[in-house]
Amino acid sequence: MSEAKTEVKQRIDVIESSYEFFLAYAAQGRTTDEGAKSGAELREFLGKLESALEGLADTVADAVSDQEPAEAWQEMVSVVRRDASASLCAVRLVSGCSGISSQLIDNLNANMHLRAVLTDLFLVDELVG
Repeated sequence: MSEAKTEVKQRIDVIESSYEFFLAYAAQGRTTDEGAKSGAELREFLGKLESALEGLADTVADAVSDQEPAEAWQEMVSVVRRDASASLCAVRLVSGCSGISSQLIDNLNANMHLRAVLTDLFLVDELVG
């Protein structure tokens, strides 16, 4: 497996595990993350998610550069770029808050761009193996 494909899979794992952590955090009904152990974990997951989203489309483009049909893959990379960029904006907005409630994380998790990038990546992962 190419280095780029391995990196895409690692980024998928980070995005998926962050999404799952956020589901659990949202269910806790916390008013803010300040001073709580799970709040520190939340900040860690937000940071990992941000890193996974940054440059994601370029990594996908590298991973699929030899895949056919080339034009369709270029279009798919554009979709990943758009969804990852929109998701990154939302993640950075939430990360910049001094206190993060369960409701805010629930809203982030429900964000259609975050869900879209995750399902985009499941499709890419399935197609590139």
